[in-house]
Amino acid sequence: MKIPPWVCILPVVACFIELHAAPARRTIVSIVGDEFYINGKPTYEGRHWNGKKIQGLLMNSRAVQGIFDDRNTNTIQRWAYPDTKRYDAERNTREFLAAMPEWRRHGLLAFTINLQGGSPEGYSREQPWHNSAIEADGSLRPDYMRRLERILDEADRLGMVVILGCFYFGQDQRLTNEAAVIRATDNATDWLFDRGYRNVLVEINNECNVRYDHEVLQPRRVHELIERVRGTTREHRRFYVGTSYGGGTIPLENVVRSSDFLLIHGNGVSDPAKIAGMVRKTRAVEGYSPKPILFNEDDHFNFDQPTNNFIAAISEYASWGYFDPGKNNYQDGYQSPPVRWDINTERKRQFFKLVAEITGANQATRDKRPRVRD
Repeated sequence: MKIPPWVCILPVVACFIELHAAPARRTIVSIVGDEFYINGKPTYEGRHWNGKKIQGLLMNSRAVQGIFDDRNTNTIQRWAYPDTKRYDAERNTREFLAAMPEWRRHGLLAFTINLQGGSPEGYSREQPWHNSAIEADGSLRPDYMRRLERILDEADRLGMVVILGCFYFGQDQRLTNEAAVIRATDNATDWLFDRGYRNVLVEINNECNVRYDHEVLQPRRVHELIERVRGTTREHRRFYVGTSYGGGTIPLENVVRSSDFLLIHGNGVSDPAKIAGMVRKTRAVEGYSPKPILFNEDDHFNFDQPTNNFIAAISEYASWGYFDPGKNNYQDGYQSPPVRWDINTERKRQFFKLVAEITGANQATRDKRPRVRD
């Protein structure tokens, strides 16, 4: 019997589909009311600390430079490693990956990373450097996205959530026009779907009320992009999405109504009582319905004190995010390249110690230690 030619190519087609199918994922983030869930269970399940509910929160750190590079040859030398006298984007990502398990052991469940990074000086008005995973036409750069893929894969393995930002002021002007911004948003969403990620929360842009060139990234219209991501589905799945505001700013009604979670920042807010007040004011915005509120950027510390911005946030049942800008000397902070991603300073140690205490990670570590028989 003669075998039809199309039968012979079936194994090849099946192999091609298998090779290009999205891999099975270990970590699935979801939202139930105002709680975050991972793999069908609330985060920090059953946990209370000093009488405050911790279950359902998402303790996080700002680590936006995990895929950082500088395409401006006039500024890249600013970020040189002290030992090699040059910057190395691959080394930066390798060291990021090496640090992640230790963050997770301390109870940190999430971090923010951004396709356009953040200011490599911590704070800056002019940004001549060129750090963007997005091209002028809205397409994605393969080298940046390969580094991001390694980080998202490791987060998935560790049971961590990634808050993935798309745009950053000071770099968004590198996109030609609004059509390119929309195209980049769609491309990033499709990229996440293509790889099967389930552990990603999307942040359209960092601090939408700060110096964006494109109107669709500004406060009055940014909800259009939020709704665009929310409306994009595959196999009845979609990504949870929101955007953030500058320090001390309360989200506007359009964003409150359209977002799955609400991002606020504590920069410039040195009084912990005002941090607590920000959470209450956010819940009072017209159109609010129960959903998570989280700080994913706050540059105030005092972790050894009885009250600080971290404790004030959780006192009002809001997650908190550590922002340590550093001093660009390969020693301090988590933002100024070249970054030391390990827990190498007293400030970092105090933060992770408090995270472990609040989340119960230190107790969990003790419980796992083998018991010595008498």
